[in-house]
Amino acid sequence: MKSIINSLLPLSARRAPSATQALVPVAALLAGIMCVIISMGADAVNTTAQIALAGASLIAVAVAARCGSLGRRGLAVGLRRSAAQVLPAVPMLLCIGALATTWMLSGVVPTLIDYGLSVLNPRWFLITTCATCALVSVLTGSSWSTIATIGVAFMGIGQAMGYGPGWVAGAIISGAYFGDKVSPLSDTTVVASSACGVDLLEHIRYLMITSVPAMTVALLIFGLRGMIIPGDVAPGHAESVIAGLESTFDITPWTLVIPAVTALMIVLRVPTLITLASGAALGAAGIFIFQPDLAGSAASVAAVIWGGYAPATGSPDIDALISTGGIAGMMPTVMLVLSAMLFGWVMIGTGMLGALAKAITGRLRRNTSIVGATVASGLTANCCTADQYLSIIITGNLYRNVYRRARLEARLLSRSTEDSVSVTSVLIPWNSCGLTQSTVLGVATLSYLPYCIFNYLSPVMSILIAYTGFKVVKVTRSLARA
Repeated sequence: MKSIINSLLPLSARRAPSATQALVPVAALLAGIMCVIISMGADAVNTTAQIALAGASLIAVAVAARCGSLGRRGLAVGLRRSAAQVLPAVPMLLCIGALATTWMLSGVVPTLIDYGLSVLNPRWFLITTCATCALVSVLTGSSWSTIATIGVAFMGIGQAMGYGPGWVAGAIISGAYFGDKVSPLSDTTVVASSACGVDLLEHIRYLMITSVPAMTVALLIFGLRGMIIPGDVAPGHAESVIAGLESTFDITPWTLVIPAVTALMIVLRVPTLITLASGAALGAAGIFIFQPDLAGSAASVAAVIWGGYAPATGSPDIDALISTGGIAGMMPTVMLVLSAMLFGWVMIGTGMLGALAKAITGRLRRNTSIVGATVASGLTANCCTADQYLSIIITGNLYRNVYRRARLEARLLSRSTEDSVSVTSVLIPWNSCGLTQSTVLGVATLSYLPYCIFNYLSPVMSILIAYTGFKVVKVTRSLARA
């Protein structure tokens, strides 16, 4: 096979693609996604987007072959970059599928939902959820871990209170990504600061100028929504959910030892994959310890972890609340991740992503246009590479010289990059973040997108602050060259 490929492709590209040529596969991808949404609805994107990604990848290869930008050397580089950033998400997705099922069957999530319904005030639920997820994410530096653990519990509590799944997911994601963005423990924050050559704490302080206003608006909107929630809740609904949970599971505070140990591992900065795998293993042991009536044999528990948990309690609401897809339920997401990696490989390896970025940066002069172009490029990279880390690195490296030429501080570049990449990755259905969080929370990406207020306000706030000129400082030419 390798010899066949070598005979078909030249070693190096004969020439670089134009911006117009590079736009063709991107337009094809977006058109394919729109066709899916129009014909099948937003919920179908997660299960059919891999077809659009594969088709766009083939179109990119065809265009590159025709214009002479297809070469073995470039494709090899593109594959290494795309695979290195995307493939680590696959084992994490499988561990998250196992963790969600074991925490449900062991009684961890039912206990948290039971206590949450008993203690939390429905009026302040969205604010409480958003603020709590933000605090946990700041302390741990991980939006993924926050959403996969307490986010799942909040999801169940909110829906039992009568909130729509989009609202609950939006509050969870807004809080988790705010905390991740401003945490010195966050890998994306570290990558953004280092890619732009900015001190980490200076980067975070500068981020606060755009992040705090965006988060304030989000909390206000969540608070206003909470003021009208009592009218959406049927009388006795929470009580009936509590009764259904207590008749199915043994509700005991001892189950909370499992998330407590997992949280400790997160705080101690144990690698995410090890933390998730350990949390799933603790949950599996908890099934035998806390829910012996549900456990059965080790083989039956293994089958549930693989295939998911589909109870028959007699209450459709309870069944929907505590059902999980297991590891097998993550397989469509894994296929999407691999399809996204394929598209990112082709776009990087053929030079199309670079051509798009070069066309954008060519004539930038004013502060607002430079920041706006940075935001647009970050979003484009998120769509094309389907990975936030690669998008941060590409955007940071691409605009270094643009900011130097305009005598703008490097911290403005690092802030604009993170405002446009790390928080918007979760809003793109085929991005690894959007794929993961929609699967974990059980809500389609385009269904929760309108309610992720902090996430889409961040890039808007970045452009707005640049337009006002607040804290946008011109540096001397000697410092700009440094």
